[in-house]
Amino acid sequence: MFHVKHRDADVVVVGGGHAGAEAAHAAARRGARVCLVTLSFSGIGVMSCNPAIGGLGKGHLVREVDAMDGVMGRVADKAGIQFRLLNRRKGPAVQGPRAQADRDLYRSAMQAEMTGQSGIWIVEGEVTDLIMERGSVAGVILGDGSRITSAAVVLTTGTFLRGVIHIGDVSRPGGRMGDRPSVRLAERIDEFGLPLGRLKTGTPPRIRSKSIDWDAVESQPGDEEPVMFSFLSDKPSADQVACGITHTNEKTHEIIRNNLGRSAMYGGHIEGIGPRYCPSIEDKVVRFAEKQSHQIFLEPEGLKSDLVYPNGISTSLPEEVQYDYVRSIHGLGAAEIAQPGYAIEYDYVDPRALTSSLRLADVPGLYLAGQINGTTGYEEAAAQGLVAGLNAAGDALELDPVHFGRETSYIGVMVDDLITRGVTEPYRMFTSRAEFRLSLRADNADQRLTPFGISAGCVGDGRRRQFNEKMEKIALGREMLQGVQVSASEAASVGIRISADGERRGGMSLLAFADVEFAHLLLLRPELEAIPEEIRDQLKRDGLYAQYIERQRQDVASLRRDEAYAIPLDFDYSSLNGLSHELKQKLTKVRPETLGQAGRVEGVTPAALFLILAKLRQAERRRA
Repeated sequence: MFHVKHRDADVVVVGGGHAGAEAAHAAARRGARVCLVTLSFSGIGVMSCNPAIGGLGKGHLVREVDAMDGVMGRVADKAGIQFRLLNRRKGPAVQGPRAQADRDLYRSAMQAEMTGQSGIWIVEGEVTDLIMERGSVAGVILGDGSRITSAAVVLTTGTFLRGVIHIGDVSRPGGRMGDRPSVRLAERIDEFGLPLGRLKTGTPPRIRSKSIDWDAVESQPGDEEPVMFSFLSDKPSADQVACGITHTNEKTHEIIRNNLGRSAMYGGHIEGIGPRYCPSIEDKVVRFAEKQSHQIFLEPEGLKSDLVYPNGISTSLPEEVQYDYVRSIHGLGAAEIAQPGYAIEYDYVDPRALTSSLRLADVPGLYLAGQINGTTGYEEAAAQGLVAGLNAAGDALELDPVHFGRETSYIGVMVDDLITRGVTEPYRMFTSRAEFRLSLRADNADQRLTPFGISAGCVGDGRRRQFNEKMEKIALGREMLQGVQVSASEAASVGIRISADGERRGGMSLLAFADVEFAHLLLLRPELEAIPEEIRDQLKRDGLYAQYIERQRQDVASLRRDEAYAIPLDFDYSSLNGLSHELKQKLTKVRPETLGQAGRVEGVTPAALFLILAKLRQAERRRA
């Protein structure tokens, strides 16, 4: 840790969580002198909730952060103790890398990244006020009265702004379990007159591993061929472990139903809205009353830890009720709870007050990233930290702003969703939120964003060299494939069925067929062996999606043209297969009059709009 003498910086980052670490590192990579202020150095890189990184949509964000030379992906690779590619049986566009992480390994790896990056120094302390000069933020004031001046400040306060922890009918101030909340800074933010709200999130009880009957639950191993997050990683560095799977049952649900009045949320102690896509076990029992069980993933918190995170049963019920319902679950009959689950409620700023650089429109010099903007999840926080850090550095050093577009990144999708639609519940990334998800794949994040990162001045020499070498190999592979011209009879000789129209097809054209693999081409042209295996996989994915991407572009253009398309007031949303129950309810309640209005209803994705438009056109054809 560095000790600051003059305490002057280009950028001050407040908070050392996932958003803060990424913001500090991004600003420093762009050349800024960065002061990272955190309550304690040991809190940098702490995984406050589940011990995992990635997933559907979220894994795409991690890959994109990595493509810009960010830290989350390579830290997750160092700490990963189980890697799984979700949706492996589906197309690459909706596959999401995910890793169980060792909490201690993750924290130590992130701290090493912070201390190892030139241009970052770290101060332990609490930011209680902001320095203002001529209406702009010009630094921070700490609890001990010391001042750190800067050109820009990035606030990444997580759940700390007036945070309150709830367990049953017991509530106490806290930013997370064991940490005090940030109240004085919240009061300072009040003075800006920003639109504020309250949200909540929660965690399950942590269970002692030795008290679980592992033989009684299903074992879930990781993938035999792990897919890493970082384009710089090739294999895990930590030992790999299996997770467990069990389920709630009717007895579990009965215990919860009988104690709903004692839950902090259902007892009226919480005003904040929780994440719809990661509900508490109380929510699940109430909202999905017809379900007889809910899946629980038993996730080890580390190789040397005796704690297990039971993913799927977050709660704000009293501790004694938590014991009762946990012990009703198969394999957990003798479970020992090391830390009870709890809900945490906190302030957030309506993200519609932000610009696309994540700077407050009415407060020059002040950037916000992470849960303070109404999002949930480590990955969403890190991606926002990247955006805010790059642009705060740009402010300080008079560099061009860095804007991410919806067409080129999930980061751009998220930022645009936040600043145009706002949130009424914690925002979580899904692939369905992106119009261009066929081209915004996890596998090609580097091709989409690393050149952008190089031009923004935030990509190091090592990654730039590695990327350029990869692109040279891809270009050479494409050139070799373009030289391959195959007739229908040749193709048939190796099991490829194509139209016998007399035309010869090139290698990339053949790879566009779903049932054609690179192995078929090797039988026809052995010289293609010169193409490295990982480049073959990339070329296959690019070939497979080429025609679909063009169709997607046309569909999106059509959707934008048809924003004025009228929707009858009696339109039956319940008849749309593929539309979630929540969206059916929302749209039925709002009754949008046009497709454009439907698109502005929170939670309505481009995929949902395509379904509505297709149904409208089908009805139109029938009338004709």
